[in-house]
Amino acid sequence: MRVALAAILLLCCQATAALAAPCCGPITPAGEQLVHFLDDSDVTHLWLAGWHVDWRTGAKDRDEPGGPEAKTHCSAYAAAMAERLKIYMLRPPEHRQGLLASAQMRWLRDHGPEHGWRAIGSDADAQAAANRGELVMAVYENPDPHRPGHIAIVRPSGKTQAALDREGPQETQAGETNAISTTVAAGFRHHRGAWMAGGGGTLRYYEHAVNWP
Repeated sequence: MRVALAAILLLCCQATAALAAPCCGPITPAGEQLVHFLDDSDVTHLWLAGWHVDWRTGAKDRDEPGGPEAKTHCSAYAAAMAERLKIYMLRPPEHRQGLLASAQMRWLRDHGPEHGWRAIGSDADAQAAANRGELVMAVYENPDPHRPGHIAIVRPSGKTQAALDREGPQETQAGETNAISTTVAAGFRHHRGAWMAGGGGTLRYYEHAVNWP
C-alpha cells in the first residue's frame, strides 16, 4: 500500500514539474540575442499608431497626426526588423504601407520560400524556433481586402505548455497597441478568428534563419 501511494505521489510530482517546465525548449544564446535585438527596437516609442512614420526607423515624418497610411504600423515594423537582420520580406516601396500586412501574408506564402522563409505549423513550433534565435513572423490576412491584417514577431519565452495553450506564443509588435512583450492572443485580439486556443485560427507562422554575429 505504501509503495503504491509513493508511486502515485511520484507521478503527481512528475506531472506538476512537467506542467511548470518550458513548453518549447530552452532559450539558446542566439535566442537571447533575438530578445536584446527586439528590446533595442524601442517599439513602444516608435511606429506609433495615428502618425505617418518612416517605415525603417519608426520615427514620425509629418508634423501632424493622421492622414493616409498613418493608422497603424505592424507591417512596417516587421519589415524594418527583417531588413536590420539582412532578411528580405515584402516592404516599401514595393508595397505601400497601407494594407501591407495582408500583402506580406500572401507574399510569404507564395514567394517566401524563394527568400529563405519556411512555413511553421503550430504555436509550439513557432515558439521553439524563436527560442533558437530564428526570426518568426505571426501573420494574419484579413479576408476583407479593404481592411487591415496584422503581423507580429514571435519572441523567445520560457512559458509553460499551459500558458502556450491559453495565450499562444509570446510576441513583439507595433499596431493599435505597441508592445515589447505580449501574447499572440492579446496582440491579435482585434482580428476575430486570427488566433484561437486549441488551433483552428487563420493566423500563420513563417520562420527564417538568422546569421547572428
